[in-house]
Amino acid sequence: MEHKSYVLITPARNEEAFIEKTIQSVISQTVLPKKWVIVSDGSTDRTDEIVKKYLPDHPWIELIRMPEHRDRSFAAKANCFNVGYQKLDSIQYDIIGNLDADVSFEKDYFEYLLDKFSQYPDLGVAGTPMIEATHDPVKDGIFNETDVFGACQLFRRECFEKIGGYTPIRWGGIDWIALRTARMNGWKTQSFFDKRFFHHRRMGATDSNFWAARFNYGRKDYFLGNHPIWELFRIFYQMTRKPYIIGGMFLFFGYFFAFLTRIERPISKKLMAFHRKEQMKRLKSVFKNMLKNRNLKENDTKNECRN
Repeated sequence: MEHKSYVLITPARNEEAFIEKTIQSVISQTVLPKKWVIVSDGSTDRTDEIVKKYLPDHPWIELIRMPEHRDRSFAAKANCFNVGYQKLDSIQYDIIGNLDADVSFEKDYFEYLLDKFSQYPDLGVAGTPMIEATHDPVKDGIFNETDVFGACQLFRRECFEKIGGYTPIRWGGIDWIALRTARMNGWKTQSFFDKRFFHHRRMGATDSNFWAARFNYGRKDYFLGNHPIWELFRIFYQMTRKPYIIGGMFLFFGYFFAFLTRIERPISKKLMAFHRKEQMKRLKSVFKNMLKNRNLKENDTKNECRN
C-alpha cells in the first residue's frame, strides 16, 4: 500500500532535555517524512548542537536558526512554524504536521495516522491522545475524540490551506482555533485511541510556576470563548486533581480577570457560537456517562450484597 506523503515542522526553544527523544522517534519511523523543518527560536542551550548531529545522515531534516528576540509569547511559536512552512513551497506533499520538540512515539506512529487519512477522505486533522507523566486523559473520561493535541497535530494539506494555517496569537490557542475552524468548515477532526504519544514536559511547565500556568490557562479559556457553564465544570474538575482545590482556583482567577479586563477575543462570533454549542453538547455527554457509570457501580454493589 502506498502511503500519503507528509512533512513536519517543529518550533523549538531551549529543548536540549527532550529534543533528542523526538529526533530518535522521527528517524525511526516506518514511513519517513519528505521534509522535517526544525526552527530553533533563538535557543541558548544545546538544542542546535543536538539537531546538527543528525543532519549529515538525514538530509531531509533542515535546521533554521531564528535570532534571539524578546517575544516569548505563544505567538512566537506560530511565527516559527510559519517560517518553517515557507520552506515547503517547492515540495509536493499530502499531509503537514506540527510536532513539538518534547514528544516521542512508536515506530509506526505516522504510518498509522497516514492510513487514517487514506481511510477517511473527509478527515482534516488527526492525532492520538498523549500520555503525560502518569496521566492518560482518556482514562479520566473527559477527553473528546474530536480533539487533537497541538503537540502532535497532522493536517490534510487541503484542510490546512482552507483554514489559513496557524494564526499567531499572543496568549496561545493557535492549535485550538485551527482545529475548530476545520470542523466549522466541514472537516472531520479525530484522535484515534489505538495509539498514544508521550509528552515529556508537563503542559504549562515552561511558565514561571504552576500557578502562573493555571492562571494563564483560565485567561486563555476566556478569550477563546469558553462557555461560562463549561468553564465552571472545568474549574471544578481541576479542583479534584493535584494540587487539590488551588489549581482550579487559579484557573478561575485567570478567567475572571480576563472577564473583568475584557481581553479582546481573537476569534469571530461565528466560531465562538460554534465552539460553545459543541461544549454544551459535550457537557451533556460527560454528565450522561458519569450517571451511567454511577448506576453501574450501584448495580455492582447490589449484586455483591446479594451474593
